[in-house]
Amino acid sequence: MSNLVKKWKDFCEWQQRPSRIPQMSEEHHRCCTCGQEYQGHYCPCCGQSAKIGRYSFKKAFLLFLDVWGVGNRGMFRTLRDLILRPGYMIRDYISGMQMAYFPPFKLLFLLVALNLIVLSGVNLSGKSIGKQDAEENVKEYRDPVAEERSKKILSEEERFDLEYENFISMFMKLQDKNPALFWLILLSVFSVPLYVLYRKNPNIPDMRFSELLVALVYTYNMMLIYQIVIAFFRLPSNLFFCTLLLPIIPMKQLSGFPWWRSILYVLLAYLATYYMLMWGIDGIARLYAKIMLL
Repeated sequence: MSNLVKKWKDFCEWQQRPSRIPQMSEEHHRCCTCGQEYQGHYCPCCGQSAKIGRYSFKKAFLLFLDVWGVGNRGMFRTLRDLILRPGYMIRDYISGMQMAYFPPFKLLFLLVALNLIVLSGVNLSGKSIGKQDAEENVKEYRDPVAEERSKKILSEEERFDLEYENFISMFMKLQDKNPALFWLILLSVFSVPLYVLYRKNPNIPDMRFSELLVALVYTYNMMLIYQIVIAFFRLPSNLFFCTLLLPIIPMKQLSGFPWWRSILYVLLAYLATYYMLMWGIDGIARLYAKIMLL
């Protein structure tokens, strides 16, 4: 039992320590591209890696991974830390260790793309998780205003109601058509009440809104990682709902607030986001309907 306690304490200490970056190599190199002699991992003149050598299939594979970001700016370190020490990793990133981690917005679009691939059928069962077939999707995407107009002449009030419903329908479909944009909108709204609650905290007394927004993007990346694993292994669907509680962990680690306060603040931010979205979507939908009637 004492051994387990010691391992847990060591793990907690490791979580709070900033990631260690390999020290500069003392070997001297001559750049194969510009001929510059230098000491370290990269040429100071053109930026080429000192590990570049003769071309091989292994190097070709690594270059292919680099296109997707796997070999660039610590992709594996970022994924590992988002799972094991998300809040402390976010703290390190916004405090200046930006070259040690993969950029948050670029990682977001890569994980969204991977999530779409998994949801489309790349999982252990080989079946698409979406419940609607192509025929139902076509029916769902019909314009209700155009259908009603083809049946009868509508009054101005009826046209307004149909245009209003059409906008609401388009916004809800945005999650399927452009999930990255959809979640960026939700994160932007969610960041407002969360910033009000977390802008003064023990670890970062003067947190900026831009820093909190970056923290939220990394937090959503963490949630996506778990959602991809759940979808790939076809785990119970109710686990998707549980991922909504995951932001409590990074916000607790980042802010230094006690657990009860972090849980309360995240739940209050969810509640405020819901009402803000309902109010905002309703207002934009009414404006959209009025413009369409002009």
